[in-house]
Amino acid sequence: MRTPLLVPVLILALAAPSLAWESRTKGVRDGDSINVTNDDGVMVNIRLYGVDAPEAKQAFGYQAKKRLTQLVSRKNIQIENVDTDRYGRTVALVRLADGTLVNAEMVRSGLGWVYEQYCQREDLCASLRQSMAEAKSARRGLWAESDPTPPWEWRRQHKTEEWYARPLRAMQTIARKIKVVIQR
Repeated sequence: MRTPLLVPVLILALAAPSLAWESRTKGVRDGDSINVTNDDGVMVNIRLYGVDAPEAKQAFGYQAKKRLTQLVSRKNIQIENVDTDRYGRTVALVRLADGTLVNAEMVRSGLGWVYEQYCQREDLCASLRQSMAEAKSARRGLWAESDPTPPWEWRRQHKTEEWYARPLRAMQTIARKIKVVIQR
């Protein structure tokens, strides 16, 4: 009686890796986001699943972006969609051709935190936590500091600053102009 149930489960398990798609990196936005194009040539913003890297103006933000650039720039990568975030970005696992999980490599390098709030795949998140613990004990990257500030706290502390607010105002201005054009 168990055989009929086992066959569909086995088929789904074997088909899961084929859900990943391949692309070539077009650009690196920061230490946890890249741009790629899909099969239709549309630009897709990819956010690394389970990882939050320092912001550009934060300590180690430049190093995180540089490391991610070294890992994925001008390379074919495998993207496994996990979710879509509130900004419309595709949250995904990103692998290099040799199978290296880029998400884990950023944490292992000491240039990213495990983003506990959004890391829900326990098998993967446990592995990321282990990589982060190893980076901490080896004092790699941002863990060389005595008490580094997590990016989510840093963003909360700096969201009222001019450099943070300026892009929002620009988008609001563009939205108003579009409404004016549409209403004519």
